Amino acid sequence: MLNTLTQRLSKVVKTLKGEARLTEANTAQTLREIRMALLEADVALPVVRDLIAHVKEKALGQEVLTSLSPGQALVGVVHKELAALIGADLGKQASQLNLAVQPPAVILMAGLQGAGKTTTVGKLAKYLIESRDKKVLTVSADVYRPAAIEQLRSVTAQAGGQWFASTPDQKPVEIAQAALTYAKNHFCDVLIVDTAGRLAIDQALMAEIAQLHQTLHPVETLFVVDAMQGQDAVNVAKAFADALPLTGIVLTKTDGDSRGGAALSVRHVTGKPIKFIGISEKIGGLEAFDPEGFANRILGMGDIVALVEAAGKAINLHEAGKLAEKLKKGNRFDLEDFKNQIGQMKNMGGMQSMLDKLPAQFQQAANKVDPEDAAKKVRRMEGIINSMTAQERAKPELIKASRKRRIAAGAGVQVQEVNRLLNEFEQISGMMKKISGGGMGKLMRAMGAFKKGSSGFPGM
Repeated sequence: MLNTLTQRLSKVVKTLKGEARLTEANTAQTLREIRMALLEADVALPVVRDLIAHVKEKALGQEVLTSLSPGQALVGVVHKELAALIGADLGKQASQLNLAVQPPAVILMAGLQGAGKTTTVGKLAKYLIESRDKKVLTVSADVYRPAAIEQLRSVTAQAGGQWFASTPDQKPVEIAQAALTYAKNHFCDVLIVDTAGRLAIDQALMAEIAQLHQTLHPVETLFVVDAMQGQDAVNVAKAFADALPLTGIVLTKTDGDSRGGAALSVRHVTGKPIKFIGISEKIGGLEAFDPEGFANRILGMGDIVALVEAAGKAINLHEAGKLAEKLKKGNRFDLEDFKNQIGQMKNMGGMQSMLDKLPAQFQQAANKVDPEDAAKKVRRMEGIINSMTAQERAKPELIKASRKRRIAAGAGVQVQEVNRLLNEFEQISGMMKKISGGGMGKLMRAMGAFKKGSSGFPGM
């Protein structure tokens, strides 16, 4: 997401930082570049006008003119206004769910059909179970879309939550009331209600969801919108905000939108904070929204905090501890360990999710990486290791010509790919051996050797 906008604004930022002083001419040129970048990214015109007006006002004020480094000061102004545009001015608390009520806390999900509401309910259930340690119940009040109820049952099971059964012949309000009673009687912390959508906004849809809201008195009413809708997302969001007392926005399918204009427009137009963004199709592909980090990402500064948080969630601390203890005792890093490391990298949301959070200077190199190709290579590497015996994984030196042919046949690859994997493993194994001896000097020398001799994980 935001690739196009990030690339354009990164160039503007780079030019600005080199300016010894700001003049009316280079300030006007900079603002023109920012305006064009935002419009090309599908940001709504009224939003662009407001942002440019605020940046211009600050740029021509004492805040920048008296700075020792005007170029960098203007970059700071742009960053601050972008962050405010997407909700940083509302404070960190505004983008978090408010569950401080007598259980069950009811969350009502609204949005058009096809925005990813049902999938988002499952993702949100998983997020609340894992991040907030909540007992979650889900229910579908969508009695119109075929298989909506069954889809919710499936995603809830994947998330590890509880699902309340409903049928198409029931009325949505009756379903909601029954689910709420069940949630109270079974001591659920959170009840997430999936509602019906339409292909377009109509009176019947708004009347139904307004009635559900009046019945349930939800603590959170979240509007789910497809980021790929661009300008339409803004119009739809405004219509729902006018009809319902929304408390927040969930942007879905952000991994498929290179422009990202909806993210910059929806909060401004509705006045409601973005609370979550969908970063992949996986059940764990929901990320709490951080306006400051998002503004950093747009300007090519990266979102290192989000990257570290993703790593923290993906890394199995027990397994990491076992590996550290193993290396400390002088035992070798083997192919089973290598496979575990690949698996944990996959759990971080995939290659593209990681690359999106890197600063621009790293992304220039990362742009040469094809995320889909890298993901395929990772799967093939796992297939190759899975075709080995436990003895071969523990002692890779046993893998000679005949074993390589058997492993290649089992994984459905050429022998050259087996050789390539073994070569990369040897280089990583050598790095691990140096690190296990301790000392920052050894670590840096190992990393230097690794960079020269290996491409690292596939595609990197």
